[in-house]
Amino acid sequence: CSSQNLLRREPLKLVDGGQSKRTFIYIKDAIEAVLLMIENPNRANGQIFNVGNPDNEVTVKQLAELMTEVYAKVSREPPIETPTIDVSSKEFYGEGYDDSDRRIPDMTIINKQLGWNPKTSLSDLLESTLTYQHKTYAEAVKKATSQAVA
Repeated sequence: CSSQNLLRREPLKLVDGGQSKRTFIYIKDAIEAVLLMIENPNRANGQIFNVGNPDNEVTVKQLAELMTEVYAKVSREPPIETPTIDVSSKEFYGEGYDDSDRRIPDMTIINKQLGWNPKTSLSDLLESTLTYQHKTYAEAVKKATSQAVA
């Protein structure tokens, strides 16, 4: 949702103020982990692995701020005036929404069994991802937005 909002130059929605903490992993790091599992069945079969990057832990609000900065850099457009807006969990998800305040993967087993650790920092994964999205979708979003206004 957030990257789409950046493409449309709309504020990013922060559910309940964006104070929940999450970790983020670059897709190439996750694929590398899965390939190691496939290539090493004697060390992977029967194991339950957490695949994530505990070093990339931020609040959702911090993530929104970083995304806004990085997108302005890769798009060469000024950041939007109001980068975020707060919405209630009820408004965003509906009645009965419940979630944890923090999710962080335990990398102990995957590191012990496969010697794997993620490599990509949050800033690098955001720059790569948002650059791709901008190059791929920005023109189409601008065209669709201008047609909707007309």
